[in-house]
Amino acid sequence: MKRSLIAAALVGVLAVTAPAYAQSWPTRPVTMVVPFGAGGAVDAMARIMAPRLSQLLGQQVVIENIGGAGGMTGAARIAKAPPDGYQFIYGNTGTHAINQTLYKTPLYNAATDFAPVSVTAHAFFTLITRKDLPANTLPEFIAYAKVNQTKMQYASAGAGSGTHIVCVLLNMAMGTNISHVPYRSTAIAMGDMMAGRIDFICEPVITAIPQIAGNTVKAIAFLGPKRSPALPELATATEQGLPEVALSAWNAMFMPKGTPEAIIRRLSAAASEALDTPAVRERIESLGYGVAPPGERGPEFLAKFVPAEIARWAGPIKASGVSMD
Repeated sequence: MKRSLIAAALVGVLAVTAPAYAQSWPTRPVTMVVPFGAGGAVDAMARIMAPRLSQLLGQQVVIENIGGAGGMTGAARIAKAPPDGYQFIYGNTGTHAINQTLYKTPLYNAATDFAPVSVTAHAFFTLITRKDLPANTLPEFIAYAKVNQTKMQYASAGAGSGTHIVCVLLNMAMGTNISHVPYRSTAIAMGDMMAGRIDFICEPVITAIPQIAGNTVKAIAFLGPKRSPALPELATATEQGLPEVALSAWNAMFMPKGTPEAIIRRLSAAASEALDTPAVRERIESLGYGVAPPGERGPEFLAKFVPAEIARWAGPIKASGVSMD
C-alpha cells in the first residue's frame, strides 16, 4: 500500500514538474549531433542552422560530428540518449530511411526510436568526376563507364549514405558495375578525386558547388527533377536521357524518444523560425538546397514521412541487390 502511494505521489510530482522543466529549457548548451564527418553536406547545413538556433533558444547549439556506419553510429547515440532535450540529431535520408533497408541489422528503428522534430531542407545531387576524365556529358560518361567499369571507382560519405545509394542507382540505370570506395566524409573523398585516385562522386550540390566553381572537378549532370538555380547551366540527367536518377533527399531533426513534447515543440518552432530568417534561407538556397515548406516542419508530418521514405527507398535498394552487414 505504501509503495502504491509513493508511486502515485511520484507520478503526480513528475506531471507537475515536467511542463515547468520543459518551459525553462534550455538552461545550458544543446548538442546537435551531425552523424557524418566535418566538411560534408549535412555538416555544412548544420553549421548554417546552428548560429540562428543558438540565438532563438538562448543557449549555444554545439555541433558534434560522429561519423560511421553510414550515419548510424551518430544516430544510434541519439536513439539511446537521455530524453532531456540536450541532444538531438541533424539526420537525413540516409540515417532515417535508406539504412533501414540497406543494413541487415540496423542499429535502431528509425520510425519508432526517435522523437520527430522537423524536416528542414531538401537536398539534390550532382554527378561530378575527376578533372581529366575523358567525358563532358552524361552520354559520353555512360559510354566511357561501360568500357572502363572494371577499372573505375566511385566514392561516397560511407556505405548507406545518400552519396552511396544515389551512385548505386546511377550504376543500375547505366547498366554498369563500378566499385564503391566508402570514406568517412565526402570532403576527404573529394580530395582523392581531385588527386585522380577516384573517378566520380554523386555529390550533394551544397558541397559540389565550390569545386565546380573552382574548376577542380568536372560537372557532368544534375541528378534532381529539374535544373538547380545554383547551377543553372548544368543539364539534368533527365535532359540527357537518364530519367531514372531524378532523385532528391532531405535533412531533418530528431530528439531521443520520450523527450517532453513541449521541448520538441520549442525546437521545432525554433527550426522553423530559423528557416524563415532571410539570411539563413538565402544561404541555404544559394548552396542548392530547397528550404522545407511550412507544412513539413512539424513533428506530425515527420512522424508520417519517415515510414513513407523507408518504403520509398526500400524498392530500389532491394532491386540493386546491395546490402550491408
